[in-house]
Amino acid sequence: MIEGYHFLRVASSENVKFSVIIPAHNEENYIGKCLDSIRKAAQPFKNQVEVIVVLNRCTDRTEEIAQSYNCVTLNNNDKNLSKIRNAGAEIARGEIIITIDADTRMTEHFLSTVEQQLASNKYIGGGVNGQFERMSLGILVSTLLLIVPLLFKYGFISVGIFWCYKKDFLAIKGFNENMLMAEDADFAKRLKEWGKKNGKKYGLIKNGMITSCRRFDQHGDWALLKRPQLILAYVKGTDKKSADETYYENQGR
Repeated sequence: MIEGYHFLRVASSENVKFSVIIPAHNEENYIGKCLDSIRKAAQPFKNQVEVIVVLNRCTDRTEEIAQSYNCVTLNNNDKNLSKIRNAGAEIARGEIIITIDADTRMTEHFLSTVEQQLASNKYIGGGVNGQFERMSLGILVSTLLLIVPLLFKYGFISVGIFWCYKKDFLAIKGFNENMLMAEDADFAKRLKEWGKKNGKKYGLIKNGMITSCRRFDQHGDWALLKRPQLILAYVKGTDKKSADETYYENQGR
């Protein structure tokens, strides 16, 4: 941890610039590294960053860890990532909304880059690309098998960590709560369209994150090649059984 630094937790007259929203279902093995990365990125913005951890049916130490970092915590029981993220956004006090997964780390200059991109008035917001903690041929093939069909459905977008002004998040009504999978691609497409209407681009922050390989570790690097029906579930976006299996049940946590 970085000594002497605390995220904002209680309501105050402080000018909150960033609200970072983390959906968390039994994330005790990952969320500490995620929060450490946010702390580091938040150093230029003392007293301007709040982190909201949406505790989704947690039975482990996730809440304890989040509170030790002075995060805002919110309980939610929905098996729906869109509803979970939207619940965090609803209480967010920041001018800028950031969404990040608990098993992902942002890079040191990420928040500074977001501020610069949005202040330029050229970008409506955007996503991020980055890298997995490890790479293999199986992970590469599985990733491409998923990206290609989603590319045809949603166009050229980037996902990962999302960033935009809260006013624009609200203008497109946040994440689509009818979507159980690929809700991130749907959000990106709608944010991009909203930007186009306002004469702004959808941005990409390159090499802005590092994410875990836990699903590959659990199911194998070639998982999507062996289970093409899961790719179809992502494209459809509303398959509850596949969504529960992929996101909302144990997941080896």
